[in-house]
Amino acid sequence: MERLEQQMEFIMEVDQLKNIYRQTYITDGSRKENDSEHSWHLALMAMLLSEHANEEIDALKVMSMLLIHDIVEIDAGDTYAYDEEGKASQREREEKAADRIFNILPKDQAKKCIELWHEFEDNQTAEARFATALDHCQPTLLNHRAGGKSWEEHGIKLSQVLKRNEETPLGSESIWSYQRAVIEENVNKGKIIRDC
Repeated sequence: MERLEQQMEFIMEVDQLKNIYRQTYITDGSRKENDSEHSWHLALMAMLLSEHANEEIDALKVMSMLLIHDIVEIDAGDTYAYDEEGKASQREREEKAADRIFNILPKDQAKKCIELWHEFEDNQTAEARFATALDHCQPTLLNHRAGGKSWEEHGIKLSQVLKRNEETPLGSESIWSYQRAVIEENVNKGKIIRDC
């Protein structure tokens, strides 16, 4: 029962992801997306779009990676993609959070989750590269469907969007091509500031 109790405690702990709001609006622009919704959406994208990965991947591993990648934000908070100041302490905050939260689980599962989280963060495997491509593409798609609301609120520039997506083509050139067209459309509409 101790193992089951630890697993249930972890499951209840990660329910807090529903309270971590991101800067990206949902498609109708009525409110901001939370981390739980983001993770689910990415896992669904991985299931449906895995054929577009540049390399052969284990789609279930990608889905698992995407379901846990933002759990650390329960303690560390969401760091906005274009917040350079917040990024300076992000890794340290997230490492500390990963240690606390994943270690609620039984040791073997904690080890597996921590390894999977590090694999995503390090972005060195085919699965991590594809997961990163999806993690970068999804906010672009939501911003586009929400009329560029978040980009306009933050005065986001094309150079920032391109820098944020430098690694996206490493996971999927076809998804990057699609995403790049969406970005260009929003630059042309004035939702993203053209500065390059």
